Amino acid sequence: MKPYQQIPIAENHEPLVAIPRDRVAFVTPHPYEKLGAPYGDRSPFSLRQSVCDRLLAAQTCLQKQHPDWRILVFDAFRPVAVQDFMVEFSLKELAQERGLNPEDISLQQRQELLAWVHQFWAAPSLDPATPPPHSTGGAIDVTLVDDRGEEIDMGSPIDELSERSYPLHFASSTDPQKKAYHQRRELLFSIMRSSGFQRHPQEWWHFCFGEQMWAWLTREETGDRSIVARYGGILSVTP
Repeated sequence: MKPYQQIPIAENHEPLVAIPRDRVAFVTPHPYEKLGAPYGDRSPFSLRQSVCDRLLAAQTCLQKQHPDWRILVFDAFRPVAVQDFMVEFSLKELAQERGLNPEDISLQQRQELLAWVHQFWAAPSLDPATPPPHSTGGAIDVTLVDDRGEEIDMGSPIDELSERSYPLHFASSTDPQKKAYHQRRELLFSIMRSSGFQRHPQEWWHFCFGEQMWAWLTREETGDRSIVARYGGILSVTP
């Protein structure tokens, strides 16, 4: 169990809503739907209402600094079935990268691979006490696009299973290009933080509000142990 999964959840039953398509940009076709992930009747471009409102506030903050830039939404709501699908997909990709046959690995090799995968992908739990962050509607994966609609280079792609994904990976670099990557990550961080989001400690692109990771990070930051999660898992998905 990860530390944030111990945070109590006081579900407030806020609705899941579609992210407005006229304010921010979207990765299309959606990368996980393209792979065949089972979303059923749910859209991956959905969030809890307050989280959606905060995303739009972050977009407004960005425009004050870069009037023609937009937040690019890679992924938002993710049913547990999709989480399971993507964990298995990522495990197979990682096995292949390490020269292993995903269909012929030992139990020990699988556990070693999963240990690395789970640094980036939450376990697909159906336990109401430990929902994956994206399955609550309170987590979102984002980056930025410039005035030409081109994605800003952050130094590593979203979902890369490597240390380059760590938000501060380039922080101490003296290389001009790597320093630029860090500055761009910090710009993204600053606009999301301005709207109350917390950032995943190991993913520069992952931000959250209202769910267990947000509550845990906010507790660690403020010392206020009364903070609890507002959002639990949304489990009902029609095939």
